[in-house]
Amino acid sequence: MNDNTASTKTTVAPMLSVRNGARAVAFYKEAFGAVEVFLIESPSGEVVARLSVEGAEFWVADESPEHHNFSPETLEGGTVRMIMTVTDPDAVFAKALAAGASEVVPVKEDYGWRLGRVVDPFGHHWEIGRPLE
Repeated sequence: MNDNTASTKTTVAPMLSVRNGARAVAFYKEAFGAVEVFLIESPSGEVVARLSVEGAEFWVADESPEHHNFSPETLEGGTVRMIMTVTDPDAVFAKALAAGASEVVPVKEDYGWRLGRVVDPFGHHWEIGRPLE
């Protein structure tokens, strides 16, 4: 086993396919306070980015139909909802709306959570909440 393998831990992080990846990265920075961990930009402007929101990581990349990676805009819907657990769901929800997300379900108490759902400008749904005490 080499030294790199010994320090690697198992993680799972979604990769969101979008149209206009650079605009998506900017949206996630504004809406959720994401920071770039990694970013590659092609000469044509397409991006692959690894983002972190307080240590919770996800990836964003321009869709590439030739590799069977389609955005919700192309599919006219998505198959995954992002679940973001935060201390203050009302504040994060409001910040996402101010950045350009649209409300799907308002923040309310349901199923033992304070939770609401937005859809981002790229078609991905985000449930933002926290478990109730």
